[in-house]
Amino acid sequence: MQNAKHMLTSLAFVLGLAALAGCSFPGVYKIDIQQGNVVTQDMIDQLKPGMTRRQVRFIMGNPLITDTFHPNRWDYLYSIQPGGGARQQERMSLIFSDNDQLVGLNGDFMPGVSRDEAILGTEAAPATTPEQPAQQPEQPKEQPAKPGSLEEQIQQEVDQVETVPVPTPEPLDANPQ
Repeated sequence: MQNAKHMLTSLAFVLGLAALAGCSFPGVYKIDIQQGNVVTQDMIDQLKPGMTRRQVRFIMGNPLITDTFHPNRWDYLYSIQPGGGARQQERMSLIFSDNDQLVGLNGDFMPGVSRDEAILGTEAAPATTPEQPAQQPEQPKEQPAKPGSLEEQIQQEVDQVETVPVPTPEPLDANPQ
């Protein structure tokens, strides 16, 4: 009798622990799980038809999947599951010609269209229309610095600074050998 009672108590304790293991405790931090290649709209906007595989790899990074049966296709996959949230996945496929030049892309990104615009189904609207000029917030009028003040000294130093033009870098060669 004592032995059976001990067995039932142990069994109830084990079942309670098993049930509790599946529960999540409030206030416990759950990490975001990211997998794959991070692809941004800026990366897609840099892609141009005719780019070589090497140029595409420089912009996008190594593809997650290079299919043996489709050697002219690179697949980039990215998924994220925010802690406790639903999993979100994005995919991008790049198609190359037989002479290793980019000829097409397919997936969740479109060249020149931001993800927000694609989701909302709106085009980027101009901030103002020609009929309505932009309303500029009224700026407070600046008072001249008082003679001999620190502000006047700083302004004199700023006025004496000589500007130096910033060198413009030469564009990269679009057709490397």
